[in-house]
Amino acid sequence: MTRATVLYFASLRDAAGRSAEAVESDAADLRSLYEELRGRHGFVLPIARLRVAVDGAFADWNDGLREGSEVAFIPPVSGG
Repeated sequence: MTRATVLYFASLRDAAGRSAEAVESDAADLRSLYEELRGRHGFVLPIARLRVAVDGAFADWNDGLREGSEVAFIPPVSGG
C-alpha cells in the first residue's frame, strides 16, 4: 500500500468535492491510480484528455506510484 497526496483541478476538483486528498493505494502506476479514483469520484474525463504530474514535474502515466509523492491530475482548462 502506497500513500500519496492527490491534487485535483477544475472539473476534477468539482467532481471530487475537494482540491486534494490523502490516498492509500495498491495501484501499480499513475494510470491505475487515476482509474481507481475515477471509480470513486465519478470522473468523466478519459486519461487521454489529462496530464499527470508528480512532485511538481510532468510524469508518464506508466510511472509507478511512489510513497509520499504529490500527484496532480490536470484536466484541460479554458481561459477567458
